Amino acid sequence: QVQLVESGGGLVQPGGSLRLSCVASGFTLDYYVIAWFRQAPGKEREKVSCISSADSSTYYADSVKGRFTISRNNAKNSVYLQMNRLKSADTATYYCAAGLGYYCKNYGGARDFGTWGQGTQVTVSS
Repeated sequence: QVQLVESGGGLVQPGGSLRLSCVASGFTLDYYVIAWFRQAPGKEREKVSCISSADSSTYYADSVKGRFTISRNNAKNSVYLQMNRLKSADTATYYCAAGLGYYCKNYGGARDFGTWGQGTQVTVSS
């Protein structure tokens, strides 16, 4: 069964950090572009970050650039999102998504990704 499972969400104070994990089962991530999306209540799903399969080149939304870091460990079939200096505006459900291919630049929005996890909640609040 092809599956992505996210973990690592939770409640954190503003300025704090969290590390999200996305583990794949039923397929290998080696040839997949992986992205993290987030969706807050009443808002559209937003692409936060992406990492390519060919060279691990990355993309970050302007809203998280300099605070979030995406990485992958193909040996563990996993992708991570390190989130630092969290803000209340980062509160959302975070999803990882996989698309078969090589470079993030060839992937736009949510429709380009065929496999999704169930999401993990991140709440930033004092």
